[in-house]
Amino acid sequence: MGIEEKLPSGFLLTSVEVLAGYMRKSSLWPATFGLACCAIEMMTTGGPKYDLARFGMEVFRASPRQADLMIVAGRVSQKMAPVVRQIYDQMVEPKWVLAMGVCASSGGMFNNYAIVQGVDHIVPVDVYLPGCPPRPEMLINAILTLHEEIAKAPLGVNRTAAAKAAEAAALAAIPTSQMKGLLR
Repeated sequence: MGIEEKLPSGFLLTSVEVLAGYMRKSSLWPATFGLACCAIEMMTTGGPKYDLARFGMEVFRASPRQADLMIVAGRVSQKMAPVVRQIYDQMVEPKWVLAMGVCASSGGMFNNYAIVQGVDHIVPVDVYLPGCPPRPEMLINAILTLHEEIAKAPLGVNRTAAAKAAEAAALAAIPTSQMKGLLR
C-alpha cells in the first residue's frame, strides 16, 4: 500500500528529473551538418516516408544557437575540424552529438592525413551509428537510443559535471592511428 492507492485517479507521481528528461527527449532540435554521402540518408530521414516529426525533430536548424543535437553525417577533414568544434561550442546546453556513419565514427576507409580518424577527437560523441552509409531506419534507431540516454540524464550540476568529464575523456583519447608523414 503506497501513496498511489490513496490518491484519486488522474494524479501522476514522478520526479522532476524524470519529467525534465521526458521533455528534453521529446524536443530535440538537430543542427544541419551534413558533410558527405551520409547527409543524403539524413535528409531522407526527415522526409515523409520516415517522418522525423514523430519525435519532434521535423525542423533541422541552420543556426547552432537554436539546436541541441549535432548529427555529424560523413567524413570530417582536418580543415573542417575547427568548424565542427566552433559549431559545437555555439550550441546551447544541454547538447548532444550523434556520429553518423563509419567515417564520422572512425575515419572509415579514409586512413590518411587529411581525414580526422573519428569525430570524437574533436567533440564528445553520445551515440555512434555504424554503416556506409547508414539507412534512415538506423538513424531513427540511433535517435531513439539517444532519447533513452537523455531521459536518464541527471539535471543541474550533475549533468554539467558528467558532460565536462565526457568531453575531457574524448579530447584526451589516444588517436586510432599515429600518422607520421606520407610514408610509414
